[in-house]
Amino acid sequence: MDLSFVTEVSAPRSRDDLPAPEPGTAYLAGGTWLYSEPQPRVTRLVDLATLDWPAITVHDDGLELAATCTIENLCHAPLPAEWTAKTLFRPCAESLVASWKIWHTATVGGNLALALPAGAMITLCCALDAELLIWTPDGGERRVPVDRFVTGAGRATLGAGELIRSIHLPAAALRGRTSLRKIAYSPLGRSGALLAGRVGTDGFTLTVTASTVRPFVLRFPVVPGVDELSAVLAERISPDNYLTDAHGAADWRRHVTGVLAEDIRRELE
Repeated sequence: MDLSFVTEVSAPRSRDDLPAPEPGTAYLAGGTWLYSEPQPRVTRLVDLATLDWPAITVHDDGLELAATCTIENLCHAPLPAEWTAKTLFRPCAESLVASWKIWHTATVGGNLALALPAGAMITLCCALDAELLIWTPDGGERRVPVDRFVTGAGRATLGAGELIRSIHLPAAALRGRTSLRKIAYSPLGRSGALLAGRVGTDGFTLTVTASTVRPFVLRFPVVPGVDELSAVLAERISPDNYLTDAHGAADWRRHVTGVLAEDIRRELE
């Protein structure tokens, strides 16, 4: 889609080069959503690719992904063998309605910033206790866990002029055992429910996305029994938190969330 209202493209080489935020500014990472439909309010693009951030950096305390890291880079990164949760990366990416060509340009940060219920990088990051580093327009920065960053369907705690700089996945979570379940109306359709489970030194974590308007992360000291898991799902996720759209009705999504959660519980028990 041509962005015919854009009159300026900024190509910063450092943080100091970033232009001051103003109405009509859009930040360009992969652009797979930005170029997918008309953007009549966008008059200026700020190309983040020219900042040349390292896509993937391995640290002793975990994995750092640049916001501009592509889905393809994430899926093919050589990572330490003890980070067993890396097996979650590709299944999450495959749950996106995207071809390999989209993987080549779509970015992790872009998927998070869109805050879509079926955003598969949101699922991945919540399941692995990821934390975002956000640059603020006054030259400062702040950190926020991904499960608190996304607040609703298409809503996130990203203020005007703020940028996701990087995503940190802690080593402790990366050493966990994981499981993923997806269901959709059609085999290659957008996720109606997408759940991820993890067992590690911090117990059992269940992440519920796609079926709900925002991600929900349920934590247990050990893998719960079937009755406890069902009770906590009902207590933590109220019926009005389930989503109804063309990809699923709320009552169906609530039901299949329980089914998939039990599948994950049994696998990781």
